[in-house]
Amino acid sequence: KTNISSTVSYVNNLKIKNIHSSDEKQVTGLPKEPQLANFSLSPDEKYLGFTHTTTEGVELWMVELTTAKATRITKDNLNANLGSPFTWLGDSKSFLIKVLPKDRPDLIDDKDNIPKGPTVATGTGEVSQNHTYQDLIKTPLDEKNFETLVTSTLIKVNLKGKTTPFAGEDMYRSASLSPDGKYLLITKIERPFSYIVPYNRFPNKSSVYDTDGKLIRMVNDVPLNEIIPKGFSSVRKGKRNMNWRSDQPASLYFVEALDEGDQNKEADFRDQVYVWNFPFEKEPQPLIKTKIRYGGIQWGDEGNAFLNEYWYDTRNIKTHWINPKTGESKLLVDRNFQDIYNDPGDFYTNKNQYGKNVVQIENNKAFLIGDGHTKDGQFPFVDELDLENLKTNRLYTIEAENKKEDIIDILDIQKGDILIRSQSPQDYPNFYIRNINTDQSTAVTDFKNPFESLQGIHKEVITYKRDDGVTLTGTLYLPADYDREAKEEKLPLLIWAYPTEYKDKATAGMSDQNPNAFTYPYYGSFVYWVTKGYAVLDDAAFPIIGEDETEPNDTFVEQLVANGKAAIDAVDELGYIDRNKVGVGGHSYGAFMTANLLSHSDLFACGIARSGAYNRTLTPFGFQREQRNYWDAPDVYNRMSPFMNAHKMKTPMLLVHGEEDNNSGTYTVQTERYFDALKNLGAPVRMVLLPKESHGYQAKKNVLHLLYEQDVFLEKHLKD
Repeated sequence: KTNISSTVSYVNNLKIKNIHSSDEKQVTGLPKEPQLANFSLSPDEKYLGFTHTTTEGVELWMVELTTAKATRITKDNLNANLGSPFTWLGDSKSFLIKVLPKDRPDLIDDKDNIPKGPTVATGTGEVSQNHTYQDLIKTPLDEKNFETLVTSTLIKVNLKGKTTPFAGEDMYRSASLSPDGKYLLITKIERPFSYIVPYNRFPNKSSVYDTDGKLIRMVNDVPLNEIIPKGFSSVRKGKRNMNWRSDQPASLYFVEALDEGDQNKEADFRDQVYVWNFPFEKEPQPLIKTKIRYGGIQWGDEGNAFLNEYWYDTRNIKTHWINPKTGESKLLVDRNFQDIYNDPGDFYTNKNQYGKNVVQIENNKAFLIGDGHTKDGQFPFVDELDLENLKTNRLYTIEAENKKEDIIDILDIQKGDILIRSQSPQDYPNFYIRNINTDQSTAVTDFKNPFESLQGIHKEVITYKRDDGVTLTGTLYLPADYDREAKEEKLPLLIWAYPTEYKDKATAGMSDQNPNAFTYPYYGSFVYWVTKGYAVLDDAAFPIIGEDETEPNDTFVEQLVANGKAAIDAVDELGYIDRNKVGVGGHSYGAFMTANLLSHSDLFACGIARSGAYNRTLTPFGFQREQRNYWDAPDVYNRMSPFMNAHKMKTPMLLVHGEEDNNSGTYTVQTERYFDALKNLGAPVRMVLLPKESHGYQAKKNVLHLLYEQDVFLEKHLKD
């Protein structure tokens, strides 16, 4: 009805804060009951554009930052079905907007439609590895409705609301402005549609237009993409990742596979990066080849850029310095991307003369901001990279006691001013300007703690080992009034976790948990129950490791049980809990974990599984990080499926699912069929389907009902 995603989280107020003073202005003129989204600064940073969703549709608004006054630009007829419906133009005084067509047909309700014939799909004989996607087009009626939903008219509108036609009705997917503000890269969805892959793999054409709507050139024509070879490092054929170079006025860059996109083929080089200069009449020029798969490029200036390449099977990532003028390159980093203790950080970017973010380079030096995780704790840093010798020099390290401090941005590298966020278990995160030369800080914000009921609870990160020596961690919470010295009362324990795959024990044992982080529960958190007399082990490490030629999932069940046992043993050894009263829970893949733990061990008194998948034959072409299909490894799929082992599950379990789950693989029917099996096999199980919810839960009534269901369930099965 409103032509915007049903799962948008809205902002309901705006204030403008001067970070160098205490000045804070309330934005005036906002709509009543604001539902604001899609925020975007104008190129000159004098205005902030955003949308407001009414009961009927989506409007375009803007606020002038100096006056803090908001103004409505359009009525509620924008089409935000595929994301933000507006793009700032280079003059900072006008937008390109997607508007609903005037004679738009009504959506057709399937209940009122008599089919004209059967639904037909055909296999071409080509092999592909497509996940089991949700919310796909299934019928000719769906095709018509999809076309209605995504069709727009492109119009230019200025800050006064005056409109100018730009382009007629079409299925516009995206629009991107060139750095110099003179041209637009516009992508349109084409037919035929697919019944087996999402719309981002439908045919599409990308063309460059000037800002008056004149076609300059069609630059990419992508056919229907239903065929992708097996493997997480496989990609489609043809030009991909096409975008504007942020360091040039109007140049495109893109990538093409040299191995036909198939990671299983032998190849000296996997990808070729090209640049294509305006007016795109000459052939694109090759820039650099990658030995493994292209993973992104950050532009700096005409002589400096930084390119990533990756290979999933080995978890390898390489970062190269390249000279865009000559194609010369040098290796900067070669590491396991799960090795967080050796993460060099992210390049500091700043706006160039075109207002686009590029890697800032001063005196032939670039700068890196790192999270600073180590085996001894977290120490965020700023490094200086000398582009002459490619050596780094540490400019600043945060060594905060009893606080967690993160470097958010560099404000002025010459003055040494950086923006940090500081927090502690009791102090809500707030922003500060810190000078790295003097170590002096100035407060920018003063946000108050909205979770006062959690004040005083005990929080610590515990470290323990699995039977095979793998180091594990988890954040342990104890009630505020619990006597940790006497330990006379033995508490029930709740464990919340999510399994992660690794290729070696060393990286699996690394931890990014910080005991000084603010306790910030979300709607699905178990942490609330620490106020009701439970111990909670949150974010417990559940690594699944497959070293050398072994795949992690070959021993998935055994490693799950070993992780669970190690967590219980660790908290039990501290003397806080009754190990006969332990509950476990998880969401999505964590729900899958929970069902397996209850099926294959007697460690837990109950479990809560939310929005999971339980029958892996319903995800036969891979799931999570499993690259093999069902026919490659049927024993692995069957053993990992709680549905196939439903006869073993006799422990109380609460199953929760969104009625309209949109996540790949976690169809709502996964929970419905698993519940049917458990119920008929005599298991003590309860199922709750939340109306209108997708994979995560949004509606206030549903969130409150979820908390109610979990509370009643835990009180019954852990506290008797």
